[in-house]
Amino acid sequence: MSATPPQPPPKSFALKFVSGKYQGGVFPLRPDRDVVVGRGSDLDLVLAEDMVSRKHAKIFFREGAFWIQDLGSTNGTFVNGEKVKRARLSEGDRLLIGSSILKVVSDAATGEQTDEEIRRGLEQAASTSPRVSGMQGRLEEVPLPDLLQLLGTAKKTGLLLVRDAEHEARLQLRAGRVVRCVLDGNLEIAPRKSFFRLLQWTAGTFEFGPAPEAEDPAAPEITDALDALLVQGMRELDELRRVQPDLPARQAQLVMVAPLTVPLRALSPEELDVLQLALNHPSVQAVLDRASTSDADAALALTSLVKRGYLRVGA
Repeated sequence: MSATPPQPPPKSFALKFVSGKYQGGVFPLRPDRDVVVGRGSDLDLVLAEDMVSRKHAKIFFREGAFWIQDLGSTNGTFVNGEKVKRARLSEGDRLLIGSSILKVVSDAATGEQTDEEIRRGLEQAASTSPRVSGMQGRLEEVPLPDLLQLLGTAKKTGLLLVRDAEHEARLQLRAGRVVRCVLDGNLEIAPRKSFFRLLQWTAGTFEFGPAPEAEDPAAPEITDALDALLVQGMRELDELRRVQPDLPARQAQLVMVAPLTVPLRALSPEELDVLQLALNHPSVQAVLDRASTSDADAALALTSLVKRGYLRVGA
């Protein structure tokens, strides 16, 4: 009788805080130890905040894998944007508990740490994390679509500030739905267009906190459901990427060709609108900002007008 081959040891995982009080901290997971997460001071992983229940969730190792189980919490436990009662965890999964986002990461360095060393590591992370009233993190750790799905499934209401090196966006959420989006304070850009532009950001910071006491009545609302908004936004982003190589630089000035030898009657109504915008607001960026169509459609019309001899890039 052949001997049963030895089973490989389970892969080591840890929870990395990418948002919340312990942002940057790491909590190792061990096959021989269950971890109870909650607000109670006697628990294994303490998250002392109002949206976390005293005993919120439990993480344990069974059947060769780590699992998370909600313990009847008031505000729920979320894995990859889905509210769960019990779910198997895999590397790369993102958990939302209260205002903390935790990412399941491969772990080799912290697996042998003592409980005291783990506690000190989390306290060190807490002492260096930004002091804000809500959730904060980096888009490099939590891409914006994933963050919005987490907030949407959790039915969060509040203000999401997103910043990169040069720009700032303000997104107002109501019961998990994005109702307003303002880019760089410019109310002339349609909110859906601002939102779709924001999906292009892959680096920067985010901060989610309470909604403003008074909503800006001048900012129009977005009525689309979040899932539909994300799908449409990713589709338009793909279309814009296809047009981008032929589009003049955003700050380039556009000039109407003179004398004009091509007939205006050959243009579609949408192309005529973009041509008029280019005459009144001659930079590429200004045309994209003011066009009633999406950035992708306006960029396609602009490139067509240049290629067909209606517009040229000024010196």
